[in-house]
Amino acid sequence: MPIQFSQLKVGDNAVIDECRVSSDTSTSSSQVQRLMMLGLIPGTRFTVVRVAPLGDPIEIKLRGFSLSLRREEALGLWVSLS
Repeated sequence: MPIQFSQLKVGDNAVIDECRVSSDTSTSSSQVQRLMMLGLIPGTRFTVVRVAPLGDPIEIKLRGFSLSLRREEALGLWVSLS
């Protein structure tokens, strides 16, 4: 069952299910396109490496590199734990 990216914890391994445009989360199509250009496409596996003390940004490791995302940027990402 897919969950929002923001629900993940440090050490979680997950797979991207969907990059979704949503008025509920104010995620625009340009934000979704940017995430996909960064390599966050459906089927991509990643691990949550660390979360900043105030919860933002979140560092993930995917495809051999680290990427930091703001929670707001990742609102359109839906993932499954693996």
